[in-house]
Amino acid sequence: MRGIAAVKASDAHALSDQDLVEAIREARQEAFNLRFRHATGELEDTSRLRHARRDVARLLTIARERGIDVQKELSRRR
Repeated sequence: MRGIAAVKASDAHALSDQDLVEAIREARQEAFNLRFRHATGELEDTSRLRHARRDVARLLTIARERGIDVQKELSRRR
């Protein structure tokens, strides 16, 4: 019962720059939600926290490789 499926590196590399930034936003939101649920005791599968953190890191690495300023792009989309 996962919210967002794990991001494969090959799939992430295939994303356009705009889609990559959107995927980062969604992955960060998922990680936040999991941390919140863990803090309130609702989260049963704590391994999802690790997967969510790694998804965010994987996406950010690809964005850095492409030279995308993620913070600037995320603030522009709000």
